[in-house]
Amino acid sequence: MPTKHNNIRPLANIHLTDQKILRLLQRDGRMTNAALADAVGLSAAACLERVRRLKEDGFIRGYRAVLAPELLERALLIYVEVTLDRISRDGFATFAEAIRRLPDVLECHMVAGGFDYLIKARVKDMEAYRAFLGDTLLKIPGIRGTHTYVVMEEVKDTDELPV
Repeated sequence: MPTKHNNIRPLANIHLTDQKILRLLQRDGRMTNAALADAVGLSAAACLERVRRLKEDGFIRGYRAVLAPELLERALLIYVEVTLDRISRDGFATFAEAIRRLPDVLECHMVAGGFDYLIKARVKDMEAYRAFLGDTLLKIPGIRGTHTYVVMEEVKDTDELPV
């Protein structure tokens, strides 16, 4: 994702202390500045300035709570391959616009290979998935076909990037 500044630094060019800050904040975005400063061996003011700069440079996009899907009636995780009828700029735009409006869709990626898009979605159960597929997804214009994978076990689920 583009940053606000043209001074983009590759990871190899950022200070080891900044890398440690990024690792720690990925694990606990609510960590206090005092605790973070102590963990990386900086004063609170110096740590706050580094975090501000990492945000400004685009390394830190934001903070969020990680919710328990099973407690929010979203226990069933599915992946759906989508193939479009025609591959055109308008077809891609129409599909992308429709997908962005679907709250059950967590991620959608255009991919290279035997299909066009890979969707990650969470729903309550198989009945909710059937409704999502038939009443919502397949009503999007231009879809030629889908193939669904139902997740039986989540072996690893993380947003942490190696820093």
